[in-house]
Amino acid sequence: MVIKISKWGNSLGLRIPKSFAKEVEVEEGMEVELSIEDGALTIRPLHPRTYSLQNLLTDVTEDNLHAEVDSGEAVGGEIW
Repeated sequence: MVIKISKWGNSLGLRIPKSFAKEVEVEEGMEVELSIEDGALTIRPLHPRTYSLQNLLTDVTEDNLHAEVDSGEAVGGEIW
């Protein structure tokens, strides 16, 4: 598909056809990564990472689990 680059303030912009946006799952307001690879302009969608406590804890073992850290006495309005 051939599209035309347009002036947008001091920058240049292009419109992404709806069918392309739908196929790569990009929407208005999403962040994308813009790079140059082998002389070609590449745009990749940045899908937000999702985390779960279970996945984050899979690498915790008895060998890398640290002990409790004492940060000293309360100095303000902390409630312990």
